[in-house]
Amino acid sequence: MAGKTKLPMGIEDFREIRAMGYYYVDKTGMIRDLLENMGKVNLFTRPRRFGKTLNMSMLQYFFEYGCDPALFAGLAISKDKVLCDEHMGRFPVIAISLKNVCGTDFDEAKGMFRSVIGNEALRFPFLAQSDSLSETERQQYRKLIELNDSGEFAMTDVLLKDSLLMLTRFLQRHYERSVILLIDEYDVPLDKAYQAGYYDDMVELIRILFGQALKTNSSLYFAALTGCLRITKESIFTGLNNFNVYTVQDVQYNEYFGFTDTEIREMLAYYGFTGKYDLVKDWYDGYRFGDLEIYCPWDVISYCHAMKMNPSVRPKNYWVNTSGNDIIRKFIAGANAATRSEIEQLMEGGSVKKKLRQELTYRDLDLKADHLWSLLFTTGYLTQCGEEENDAVELAIPNREVRWIFVEQIREWFDEEAAADGHRLKDFCKAFQENDAEAIEAGFTAYLKKTISIRDNQVPKERKEIFYHGILLGLLGHMDNWIVRSNAEAGEGYSDISIEIEDAEIGIIIELKYAENAAFEAACQKALQQIRERRYEELLIKDGMKTIYRYGIACFKKRCRVLSG
Repeated sequence: MAGKTKLPMGIEDFREIRAMGYYYVDKTGMIRDLLENMGKVNLFTRPRRFGKTLNMSMLQYFFEYGCDPALFAGLAISKDKVLCDEHMGRFPVIAISLKNVCGTDFDEAKGMFRSVIGNEALRFPFLAQSDSLSETERQQYRKLIELNDSGEFAMTDVLLKDSLLMLTRFLQRHYERSVILLIDEYDVPLDKAYQAGYYDDMVELIRILFGQALKTNSSLYFAALTGCLRITKESIFTGLNNFNVYTVQDVQYNEYFGFTDTEIREMLAYYGFTGKYDLVKDWYDGYRFGDLEIYCPWDVISYCHAMKMNPSVRPKNYWVNTSGNDIIRKFIAGANAATRSEIEQLMEGGSVKKKLRQELTYRDLDLKADHLWSLLFTTGYLTQCGEEENDAVELAIPNREVRWIFVEQIREWFDEEAAADGHRLKDFCKAFQENDAEAIEAGFTAYLKKTISIRDNQVPKERKEIFYHGILLGLLGHMDNWIVRSNAEAGEGYSDISIEIEDAEIGIIIELKYAENAAFEAACQKALQQIRERRYEELLIKDGMKTIYRYGIACFKKRCRVLSG
């Protein structure tokens, strides 16, 4: 692995990647396509961690005055010499990211907006003395960068709403050239405002701020925005004409966000990991953008980085750690019986057909469950897997990683639901202490009927057993005075679940089996035989447990059988 190009772990700055010699998957063809097909305002919506920020950085470094042509040497765009001569380094560029604009209240969020725009304005200090601006305009610019006694940007609310329009006009006057405006993660402030309770105020601010800068702005050459959601035009883009929106369902620009299969094969071959292709595909592929299959780039880069240090490392869930998954929890918690059945269908590798609403406001999310299907699709938790019919889109979970996210959120939701009924849960657990196999069977069956099954018909029964193991372990774990162990070494192997109730000197051994074709009796007997042959109770006896109860539990779909022996 010595001498191989470094992987850009967490680096979203195009210049840093190119100047420091990091591995770069060439997406510069987007520049040509944008110039040939651009509208005045262009919005690209993609899930998080699919390269939106890096592409916006690429656009900035290509178009902005002072561009270093060496950054693009050898890349696809450099082959178009005429285009490069006409556009490379020929424009003033305003580039802001709203990904960190949040706040517990509206005033705090406005302060973050002021910081983002004020710091961008500071990149153009020459405007304070520019002869191309009037004295009034120079004073207005100084107001954009003025700080208060606390060292924070002091622009008034009125100035904040006008700030992007003013900055484009000042730069256009100074350079006598139209301005390019880049806004990354435009919808994050709306998401945060919705969660914190000041959504209407944020909508009003962004409507004015964007409207001023994007609508009938003669100083603007073009604008490009990125985000996860396509917020309704009526909500914040009122009156915008020549407004192009490119979503995951569009063919245009589909190869520029995320990695294509060809790009993945090239990367794996470069680092000597060709043999890991099937594993990478299983975990991180599965997204469909337009007519292309796309991999999540964050995941693939993270996994390749891990393999460089340890070639035998197994894939992990990288995407899940980059943001919260509250949407999944909300979806599961609000699901009725029909929706839960559909979730089970997805978990088993199937698909569902839904009419999607591409344009949403955050307020829509509480109105209809169907809107949550749309949100799951646009944010990358589901992907299109078939052709659209009668306005209905066939949806599926894209890959193993996202399926794991569903599994974990289902488990956490179920755990919270079970804990909410403390008396019922305590009675269920006491049945193990009292050696009441019939009560255990009735109780566990009731819990299985309540939860969302996460079986997978394409995996071995050992993996299916993990689901039932996890559900039961979570239930038993609520007993504060019990010592509950999972897969603890005991006797001549590892017991599924072992319990010590020290006050009563009672030890419990549980072995779970998946009952193929509902053969409950045989599976229970096999479980009990394994407990006896491998002497799982030895550890409990050594720890002073006087009474030992052994349970063989067999599960199939949402039914179970319990034998004690």
